Amino acid sequence: MSRAPRLQRLSWLLFLLWCSTTAAVCAAALPTARTGTVTWVYDADTLEVTPHGKVRLLGIDAPEKAASERDQAFIKLGVARNRLRPVHGEGLAWTIRNAKGCQVGLTFGHPERDRHGRLLAYVRLPDGRLLNRVLLEEGLAIVYRRFDFALKDDYLTAEAEARQRGAGLWRR
Repeated sequence: MSRAPRLQRLSWLLFLLWCSTTAAVCAAALPTARTGTVTWVYDADTLEVTPHGKVRLLGIDAPEKAASERDQAFIKLGVARNRLRPVHGEGLAWTIRNAKGCQVGLTFGHPERDRHGRLLAYVRLPDGRLLNRVLLEEGLAIVYRRFDFALKDDYLTAEAEARQRGAGLWRR
């Protein structure tokens, strides 16, 4: 292996380590690797971004349109079952209003794709906010806990604050 890829990999690992210890600052500092235009919103956590294709928002999980076994992750966290389908609609509408047609910045995860072939990315809105985090703040998604990622601690904080406010999924 040549020196350049090793240095690049080491630089990225050091960046991730730094992010994990300073998550709030890191959200603003994430490098935007590419840009694209949101041309379709499948649901709150999956977008079509031209010219890149289907993008899954890294680190979050939004309710699905139809009931599935994935509902258990929400219920296990204390989300009422009867909130899942309405919040799916709210999250879809919010994402369409705030992201569709917008040019966004994408910072891809590692790995870059999930098992379904979708790009995994942090999506930066034109106003500079991370769409992934905003959906947590609005209570329209939960933190995807199965895998680690650079902003996980920050995202858990955002989810806890939404829960405390009774926003979205956490409304009774």
